[in-house]
Amino acid sequence: QVQLVESGGGLVQAGGSLRLSCAYSGRTFSNYRMGWFREAPAKEREFVAQISGSGGSTYQTDYLRGRFTISRDKAKNTVYLQMNSLNPEDTDTYYCAATNRQNRSFIGREAYDYWGQGPQVTVSS
Repeated sequence: QVQLVESGGGLVQAGGSLRLSCAYSGRTFSNYRMGWFREAPAKEREFVAQISGSGGSTYQTDYLRGRFTISRDKAKNTVYLQMNSLNPEDTDTYYCAATNRQNRSFIGREAYDYWGQGPQVTVSS
């Protein structure tokens, strides 16, 4: 059984940075593509970034590219989301996700089978 435990959320001032971590346990970590999503109250969960099992391929949503970076550490079985130049519009609950299916697309939540608990990120102005 795959489990994802996130950490690193909290309160930060506009212009600041946070790094979210997602610790993976279960089957072979490198077999799983990992993603980050975020969700605001009463809104759809939206894609942020994803990274292949090997870590060699990443993809991020266009409007966050340059500020948010996804990475993974194979030795620690952990995936990260580095968030820079944060602004109040980035206030959301952030979710880590995992899948080992060979989907045609990995930007929809339906592509993922396992989810973290969703730490809150709040950016004050």
